[in-house]
Amino acid sequence: MTTGLHTTYLSLGSNQGDRAALLQQAIALLGERAGELRAVSSLYQTQPWGFDSPHPFLNAALCLQTPLTPEELLQTTQQIEKELGRTRNPRQQGYADRKIDIDILFYDDRKIETPSLTLPHPLMTQRRFVLEPLCEIAPQLRHPSGKSIAQLLAELPAG
Repeated sequence: MTTGLHTTYLSLGSNQGDRAALLQQAIALLGERAGELRAVSSLYQTQPWGFDSPHPFLNAALCLQTPLTPEELLQTTQQIEKELGRTRNPRQQGYADRKIDIDILFYDDRKIETPSLTLPHPLMTQRRFVLEPLCEIAPQLRHPSGKSIAQLLAELPAG
């Protein structure tokens, strides 16, 4: 366990069941188990990204001060997903509908590449459903590219 608190940003999404309630439960559990919630965005309704589905997502972002290591935080998020009904099919290729999805976007300003975790999140700069809620709570946050979240969002194609 590392000492001190670390600033992390997470992205949450749901497109199955009572989406808003699932997101609220996930946010509450993260606050109980992973650290202190510092900011939580509004909920954003978005279309699925990377796959076709008639079920739109609700997405949110949050900032959390955590004493957990990156791996401990990942284990905590995956346990919360499992408790809220997320099932993972190891044979499934690509993206699919899900009750809950929690992604770690940033952990302090660290760059991490392990078999289970890459930070900052490698696809976040391509995803409006990540950048919009994140921009609401941290527009000046800097990506390793040197650009702020607000700049990255402004550069995304419309749609």
